[in-house]
Amino acid sequence: MNKNSEKFTLAGGAGPMEGLLDHPQEAPRGIALVAHPHPLYGGTMDNKVAQTLARTFVGLGYVAARINFRGVGASAGVHDHGLGETDDMALLLAHMRAQYPGLPVALSGFSFGTFVQSQLAQRMAAAGAPAERLVLVGSAAGKWAMADIPADSILIHGELDETIPLKDVFDWARPQDIPVIVIPGADHFFHRKLQHIKSWIGQLWQGDAAQAD
Repeated sequence: MNKNSEKFTLAGGAGPMEGLLDHPQEAPRGIALVAHPHPLYGGTMDNKVAQTLARTFVGLGYVAARINFRGVGASAGVHDHGLGETDDMALLLAHMRAQYPGLPVALSGFSFGTFVQSQLAQRMAAAGAPAERLVLVGSAAGKWAMADIPADSILIHGELDETIPLKDVFDWARPQDIPVIVIPGADHFFHRKLQHIKSWIGQLWQGDAAQAD
């Protein structure tokens, strides 16, 4: 857990879901949902990349929420190939919107979590309440049916990713004309490279806010 993480339990489609909230020091300017990597390969909400995403958004003034997907930790149920996981992430979205009404919602995920968030982003857009922005790290292109994403999405990938080849991410991003930030020497889990994730998100988020002002 991050230093200021708060545990919570939320009712999910397959039973109780274990979650963590990370709070900024001031009143939050937005909500950030974080989705973790594949549950059947050791992915949990305590994954280092997921923690980095939560910390990064807290530093930007967001309240960050993440859950353990079905069958992980204290979350009930079994892996549902992204379908039930997307449903549960939608329940987390509704819960956070009820707790923090009126705030924009950013979606972020790592690996399998990027598939879940791309699907949730489509649902949000179809409902007329799109996400503020997406941050996808180690996008699961080529392994999962990634949905198209908004043009301002932030894609970060490791040059030496052995799980999701960089070529597959380019092939998915190219038709959408979305840039991919490539971290030289980084593997799938960004060992010794996590600081680059935080740095790039911070620069792009704050830089875009400055341009808007």
